[in-house]
Amino acid sequence: MFYTYVLQSQKDKRLYSGFTKNLKLRFDQHKRGFVESTINRRPLELIYYEACLSQEDAAKREKYFKTHYGKMFLKKRLKSYFTG
Repeated sequence: MFYTYVLQSQKDKRLYSGFTKNLKLRFDQHKRGFVESTINRRPLELIYYEACLSQEDAAKREKYFKTHYGKMFLKKRLKSYFTG
């Protein structure tokens, strides 16, 4: 399995999306500051993830989350999270 995930920075409230084979390990790397793209945006919260059967599908889903339509999808999907 491969996982596409979305993190939210508690510092600036912006989202970060990525994919990995080991979600627990990757999230731990983000939290501990081992990922350059999120090191200055900590603390981070894992707010969404999906499981995919192939790496190709996970990579495509990650790219989708970075588009305008992907961000709209996440906003609708996580509406109760964002509105409280």
